[in-house]
Amino acid sequence: MTERTIYLDPDPRDWRSRKICVRATRWYAKIGLDRDGYVDSTSSRRDDPELPTAYTEAVDRARDASIDRIWYDGFPGSFSCGNGPRWVDLFVQFPHVEATVEALRLAELDRDYSGLHALADLLALPIDDWLAPGERELVRGVDFDSQPGAFLRFLRGKAKGRGVRLNGRATAGSVWVRPTLSLAEKQRREMFPEQYPGWEDRWTGYVQSDNAPVRPWVGGRDQGLSYGATPVHFRAVETPGSRDCPCGMDLREPFGDGKEHTAHHAAWAFGIRVPRNLEWWGDLAVVTTQSPTSWRKLTYQVARMPQKENHYDFRSWSHLDEPEATPDNMRAYLLKVNGYVIGYLAAHDTSEHRSWDLIDGSRYGDQDDTLRPRIILVWVADSYRRQGVGATLVQALADDFGCQIPDVSWSSPVSDAGQRLARRVSPAGIWVS
Repeated sequence: MTERTIYLDPDPRDWRSRKICVRATRWYAKIGLDRDGYVDSTSSRRDDPELPTAYTEAVDRARDASIDRIWYDGFPGSFSCGNGPRWVDLFVQFPHVEATVEALRLAELDRDYSGLHALADLLALPIDDWLAPGERELVRGVDFDSQPGAFLRFLRGKAKGRGVRLNGRATAGSVWVRPTLSLAEKQRREMFPEQYPGWEDRWTGYVQSDNAPVRPWVGGRDQGLSYGATPVHFRAVETPGSRDCPCGMDLREPFGDGKEHTAHHAAWAFGIRVPRNLEWWGDLAVVTTQSPTSWRKLTYQVARMPQKENHYDFRSWSHLDEPEATPDNMRAYLLKVNGYVIGYLAAHDTSEHRSWDLIDGSRYGDQDDTLRPRIILVWVADSYRRQGVGATLVQALADDFGCQIPDVSWSSPVSDAGQRLARRVSPAGIWVS
């Protein structure tokens, strides 16, 4: 499927024209309604550009059903979407692209939402039936169609959202499930009903019938060891209030079982794994804006670590397009240890500097117009900090430019960690710019 654009207004060349963009990915097609120029035009006339509530509700219903269907088929990722008034995004499987485009067109032009509701009805999955209480076997081709392993992962996610423990096992052609509700989840939902609108306890007190199927034992742990056990009791106590991990991620349980945080934290602590397709002959690599794309992509990946850790708006390296020379000689220094990039320094050359004696509260000196290398950012993987890695990177920058470390300029304002490094390598003072 090729990318295409469907214009909804008579003149497609008009910047105010609304359009539907269709873009294919490996697992699904992304269909986006672009209302950006239309909203600006509407706002200039002092009209309300917001979408009607019935419109957004129909879109949300269709989107939830289509995303569930894509996850049900085994897609392991997540989705990021807009929901108006400027952008409306839907994600659908390829057989439903035309129906989705037509449903969006009718909703936008005629305020007819029946197409979106019909799409939601078509894609809706019997999740409530799958998570009904009781031990049973769901057979592939009869109860579900996706791979058993993917189907079980999907069910676990849906069960978790309902506070239910699935107790499931995938076989070659089926999935065994026994949804149960823990006492803690039951108490939480009963104490805060406003957080769980429409929730209904179908699991507490459920009695298995004598004719229910018995899950075959496949070895391993004995079954039924918790039968008749006393429920665990809980108490409210004072807990740490911080929600930020030092790596920059949120300590609260994220989507995807914390895998994104785990991967990011490992990279932040140990460095970025060097791709196998890169031939790295030395310890330190100098990457420029004219380097091969694989090197510039690796630099972009490493630059995400300090961006996330320090909550910067932008990465310090963004040169991912075709190779090009920059007037300020933008470059990055990557230090490799044990097959990981554990040190990163971004720099360029500039000629506007002021001296600083590194004393807190002291003023900067007079301006100096000498061309100097300027440190934009220094980052070291957590496990290698306070071992001289930052000083090694600064020395490499100075040697590469042909100057001494005191002649190097530092980006202002200099962070606390940057000041500690500067005092070690240039105790008499530094240049800032």
